[in-house]
Amino acid sequence: MRDRIYRYLKNIAPGEIQSMIMIVFSVISVSIVLCVGIVMYLRFSTVSREDTIENTQKLVEQTGESLEDYLVNMRQVSDTAYYNIIKGNDFSGKQAELQKEMNLLYQANKENLRSIAIYDSKGRLMAAEPVVSEKEGTDVTEQEWFWQAVEEVENIHFSTPHVQNLFDDGSFRYYWVISSSRVVELVNGSDSDRGVLLVDMDYSSVSRMMNQMNKADNGQYYYLCDNSGEIIYHPRQAQINNGLGSENSYFVSTLKDGVYDEEFEGEDRKIIVNTISYTGWKLVGVIPPESFSYKMIDIQQFIAMFLLLIAMMLILVNRVVSARISSPILKLNQSVMEYETGENPEIYIGGSLEIRHLGESIQNSYQRNAALMQKVVVEQNERRKSELDALQSQINPHFLYNALDSITWMIEGERNDDAAFTVTQLAKLFRISLSKGHTVISVKDEIQHAKSYMNIQKIRYKDAFTVVFDIEPEVFNYCAVKLTLQPLLENAINYGIIRGEDEDGEIRVMGRMEEGNVVLAVQDNGIGIPEEEVEFLLTDSNRVRKQGSGVGLVNVNNRIQILFGKQYGLKIESEPDEGTTVSICIPAVLYNEKNRGILEKGYQFSKEEIEDRK
Repeated sequence: MRDRIYRYLKNIAPGEIQSMIMIVFSVISVSIVLCVGIVMYLRFSTVSREDTIENTQKLVEQTGESLEDYLVNMRQVSDTAYYNIIKGNDFSGKQAELQKEMNLLYQANKENLRSIAIYDSKGRLMAAEPVVSEKEGTDVTEQEWFWQAVEEVENIHFSTPHVQNLFDDGSFRYYWVISSSRVVELVNGSDSDRGVLLVDMDYSSVSRMMNQMNKADNGQYYYLCDNSGEIIYHPRQAQINNGLGSENSYFVSTLKDGVYDEEFEGEDRKIIVNTISYTGWKLVGVIPPESFSYKMIDIQQFIAMFLLLIAMMLILVNRVVSARISSPILKLNQSVMEYETGENPEIYIGGSLEIRHLGESIQNSYQRNAALMQKVVVEQNERRKSELDALQSQINPHFLYNALDSITWMIEGERNDDAAFTVTQLAKLFRISLSKGHTVISVKDEIQHAKSYMNIQKIRYKDAFTVVFDIEPEVFNYCAVKLTLQPLLENAINYGIIRGEDEDGEIRVMGRMEEGNVVLAVQDNGIGIPEEEVEFLLTDSNRVRKQGSGVGLVNVNNRIQILFGKQYGLKIESEPDEGTTVSICIPAVLYNEKNRGILEKGYQFSKEEIEDRK
């Protein structure tokens, strides 16, 4: 096969390889140009979308502030009428003075006001400005602004836009207004009664602000609704009122301030929601999909011209480059093929600087590859050892502090026997924890370490739970990774037993042989773990709750897999309110100094080797 390839390359004409190189370079160049164009378009599109959303959001916020200022002025008019006029006058004897003060207030704000009126609790008109007559048959107690004020006396209420038809001014004109109403206290001689203060604001001021926002012709529009979804302003209000259009205002009224994706009438669009203070009104900006593409036409033309220019330049450059590199590449290829057949000729070194460098590199490749392979093997073993040491070194001294505090407490309470027992258990625990710096210990020592740990924890938690060790004797003589049971027991105590309400907490430590593997398990009858959380415990370290030793389930699983392989590690089974079982699966490798040393150097036994070493 090599001879056939060699003969084929030997007979290739220089023009043919030049064409081949040019075609390849052209395909690569076109691919790069297309990728650059797509990336540029996506980037410009993203920036354009973000700018559109940001500009719309700023406009909504600015207009919202203007509306808030307008409403604050109207609220100040209501406050002035109540605190400076109504509270300071007696309706029985100062009617003329009260009317004069109301006239002054109206004249000062008449650009934004239509009327100010005061009604008693039965809906009778007490005073109004400008001075007009009330229409006959008018019952204000049935109107929304009146009963809203009566039902919630502590608030100022703002209505949706409506035609105010309470007074007869002789002009036969009807005005659209937004009414603010509140309950006030009316003094009439020695008596006092509740009444309602009505301030009608000119809706045209709000309409002008909204019309100014809706001047753009890019498809965007803005509307205003109250906190129950009733439309206050909409650029297509006439169509909506006549049933020729609709708006998703009832859903929007439930949203908080922010930017949202919305699907309405089969169209995906962006909406920006801003709440107007004092009223709960929602100022909404709507950005349909066509608004985003509106600004992209010029950008598309620019990108197309740019890519065309780049493509023409690349074709010219490719032609020149392919001609310069085709000849030395062919010679280099021939010498390499002869070298691979075992003839060991001198590698051709010629052509451009890069090709000369490539020839020199190939000439030394075999020796360098052999050295690098050896170096990689050594570095991989060192890296595995470093990772294992780093994971094992994450033990937090928090447990030691608690144990010493418990010993101090027992000594102060003259419980010397308990203190001595705890010190003994602590000594056993740390003797095994140190283990002369070894990572691999026997299952027997790991079980003893777990017993010492649980003896200390039972004293600390005042026998709040029971511990049962159910270990088959045959597993004691196999290898285990040091400090794997302690984090599992710590989790069982902290998240299984102590947080539960069951006073009969029990933790079982089990050990058995299963299909040629050693399986150690920690089982509790605590609160359990929700099913949606279990799958993340060994895959997402950010979700793993760390407390006490700080090692955690992910750490234990990683340490086992570093030593024995990815097919081993932890398995978690849990059911809420029933308990949790965490199992450790490791290969059944007999514990002796030889096997321990091999495992700690990073060597992983195959199944056949494990059987031979039993």
